[in-house]
Amino acid sequence: MINVVIASQNPVKIKCTELAFTEVFKNESIAFTGISVPSNVSDQPMTDSETLEGARNRAKNAKLASSKADYWVGIEGGIAETEEGEMLAFAWISIISRHRQGEARTATFTLPPKISELIHQGIELGVADDLVFKRSNSKQSNGAVGILTHDLIDRAEYYRPAIILALIPFINPQLY
Repeated sequence: MINVVIASQNPVKIKCTELAFTEVFKNESIAFTGISVPSNVSDQPMTDSETLEGARNRAKNAKLASSKADYWVGIEGGIAETEEGEMLAFAWISIISRHRQGEARTATFTLPPKISELIHQGIELGVADDLVFKRSNSKQSNGAVGILTHDLIDRAEYYRPAIILALIPFINPQLY
């Protein structure tokens, strides 16, 4: 039995981790547990490096909080601004085991100006989505990516490929 601890209780982050791990480890029994741990970065990370640090911190803090697992998964969404002033959204995934670490970043997409304006006012992306699109708690459902793609890509499907990519060192240990 593989035990995986996800450093979040957000149902989307748990679902995408379950999807990715069950695809990668097809013939294994896997137990998943979501726990709430801090990222030790801003509620809304505003750079690539801060977002990566948040994902790493979540995985490490999950390991400290629940040490009897095989894998600890940290997922952190973030924002970065381009030189042209556009705001890009993405997430970092950090997965650790007792002997390895794997990391990958999701695809990136541009946020609409109305949402960018709210983020500049200090409002977190999920809250900005809810305000602009008149929704409630969208970050625990389809998120900005789901809203903006008209659910062609929901938040769980958006994170899933990056989780699989972060698992590369674990499925190819002889190379790492």
